[in-house]
Amino acid sequence: MFSPDTMSQLVNSFGLTVRQLREKQGWSQEGLAERADLNRSYVGELERGQAIPSLLTLKKLSVALDLSLTSLIDHTERMAQTRLIQGIALTSIAC
Repeated sequence: MFSPDTMSQLVNSFGLTVRQLREKQGWSQEGLAERADLNRSYVGELERGQAIPSLLTLKKLSVALDLSLTSLIDHTERMAQTRLIQGIALTSIAC
């Protein structure tokens, strides 16, 4: 079972991943929202880690970003791993 901290980190990592991929395309949140048939404010909530996407939303985003669903999840897992490593490094520096 996932702890609340782990779930929060995963949701935040997903949001950062979406933002990074969107910015790589040079799109605004509104542009991604249009392409994914989502509300712009919802895209903002996802990017800030304030909303947990459904499977349908994940699929819409992956299609809009021209990625497979698996690739979108893989990007998110790599982002989470990177953030974990950075957090460990910062903690060791602070000690």
